[in-house]
Amino acid sequence: MDTIFALGTGAGRAAIAVIRLSGPHVRQTLEQFAGAVPSPRVARFTPLRDPESTEMLDQGLALFFPGPHSATGEDYAEFHIHGGRAVVDGVLMALSRRSGLRMAEPGEFARRGFANGKLDLSQAEALADLIDAQTEAQRRQALRVAGGALQREVERWRAVLIDAMALVEAELDFSDEADVETFDRARLRLLLKPVLQEMHIALEIAPASERMREGFLAMILGPPNAGKSTLLNALARRDLAIVSPTPGTTRDMIEAHLDLDGLPVTFVDTAGLREATEEIERIGVDRVVERVRTADLILWLSPEGKASDERLTSKVLTLKVATKMDLAPAPQGWLGVCAKSGEGVDALLRQVGEHAKARLGDGASSVLIRERHRAEIMAAMTGVDSALAEGKDLEFIAEDLRSAARALGRIVGSVDVEDVLGAVFSRFCIGK
Repeated sequence: MDTIFALGTGAGRAAIAVIRLSGPHVRQTLEQFAGAVPSPRVARFTPLRDPESTEMLDQGLALFFPGPHSATGEDYAEFHIHGGRAVVDGVLMALSRRSGLRMAEPGEFARRGFANGKLDLSQAEALADLIDAQTEAQRRQALRVAGGALQREVERWRAVLIDAMALVEAELDFSDEADVETFDRARLRLLLKPVLQEMHIALEIAPASERMREGFLAMILGPPNAGKSTLLNALARRDLAIVSPTPGTTRDMIEAHLDLDGLPVTFVDTAGLREATEEIERIGVDRVVERVRTADLILWLSPEGKASDERLTSKVLTLKVATKMDLAPAPQGWLGVCAKSGEGVDALLRQVGEHAKARLGDGASSVLIRERHRAEIMAAMTGVDSALAEGKDLEFIAEDLRSAARALGRIVGSVDVEDVLGAVFSRFCIGK
């Protein structure tokens, strides 16, 4: 197996850069570059030299973590060096010239950790989410799963299914033995019903946690010159969209990603909704109509309190916003804002934040944060439901329970997951 290496910190100029290594040649590499293998888990300040030219590349820290007690389960090392591009490139180039060493692929460190039992598949997915987290709630949710919350829940459910399988298998294989209890369907039901109920509850609250990863989507709609772009700029507190009195100025959708009390909210400025007079404008309006189908909330803007387009807003929660309230008061039932002065903008954000919290939760409500998790839980529930069917033969009950246990096992990567590993780990950046 190759020894892999990669920059574990962000590219570009920085005070410190960390280069990670993992694999069978780590000790040899430390001797060649740092002059010796440091004591395990003790940082050693040392010159780092190119083994070929003996030129000093930098002075920094070398650390060594012997396997299997490391992040990857293999011999693992880190070089902490100065973060200038020339320094980093020099060390990486020197490493790439050594036999048996190569640059890591995206997610390869985490995948080796998974292969060596340092984390399960759900934790690996959550680790990727933690890297991508932009808000407090996203961080909280990812940390819970990365810390093993989903693994513990799934393993607890699997343990109950295994107990149930043991009852059935004992009756099938050892029913003639005197010390084996007679199979009791009522006992099987007592074992499985609570687990089935818990999985059902987990499924009910799962959509909010899945949505937390993607963020709450608020579409800003309205007729031309309703003040949509001006409002987006006010919400983002910077000029993102071009503002012009000319109708049809906005052709493409422009997004602003905000953190509202720790919740990820995306506002989308859109083309004015009217009968398009030219091809480019028509394409822009068509894209808006398509995007609305995925929205969590519509902000319908109108200076005059003009009714919203029911074709677009009838199936999506809609908040009516009267713009340009410096020119006219907001009609009854409308929230008034003046984007130019900022009046009413904070009140609008509070309302959007309340809707986002109702839709997303707080990041701590569910451990099922992906569609893959939900699909496997549904498969497990189907198996348990089938096992509890009245009058079913024991052989079929046993197979139903095995199927349910396998579905749960796929969540944490203990069985039948080779087909999803590539998709999971390819999302990681190089060096993770």
